[in-house]
Amino acid sequence: MGVQITFYEEKNFQGRSYECMSDCSDMSSYMGRCQSCRVESGCFMLYERNNYMGQQFFMRRGEYNDMHRMQSMGMMFDNIRSCRMIPFHRGQFRMKIYERENFGGQSYEMMDDCDNIQDRYRMSDCQSCHVMDGHWLMYEQPQYRGRMMYMRPGEYRSFREMMSGQRFMSMRRITDMC
Repeated sequence: MGVQITFYEEKNFQGRSYECMSDCSDMSSYMGRCQSCRVESGCFMLYERNNYMGQQFFMRRGEYNDMHRMQSMGMMFDNIRSCRMIPFHRGQFRMKIYERENFGGQSYEMMDDCDNIQDRYRMSDCQSCHVMDGHWLMYEQPQYRGRMMYMRPGEYRSFREMMSGQRFMSMRRITDMC
């Protein structure tokens, strides 16, 4: 069975639904709103706006029968406009984080989770990164709290430009097979 998430317009998996098995940049043509969802398999990143923009929320296998319950779990928005499937990664995880934009300032290479860059690396800020291997979630607050952002392999020169001033203080690897 491949990865799959099903979105529902109403709470408790009622109303019109939309099944998704890959990335979807604009869900508005399939449904007006999303009040519940069911992740049958895989992991997904949900986005507040079309084209994978705005606030993000990580979803693993499970049933989410009420959007308000999802908000109590840390989701900071009340509608889902796009979603991205997160592929399972086998192998090592590697990411280099930088204190300043454009890979400037202090830098550290990471291969595992970090619940607080201030405590571990004496870094007060993380403004850019280069993800070499694996898929990561970055959080604006220590202890994996606050707004989050999904990072796949690539260079990210300016978090300020990407997420309107957001900074990241903790990060973890997505190791789930979900």
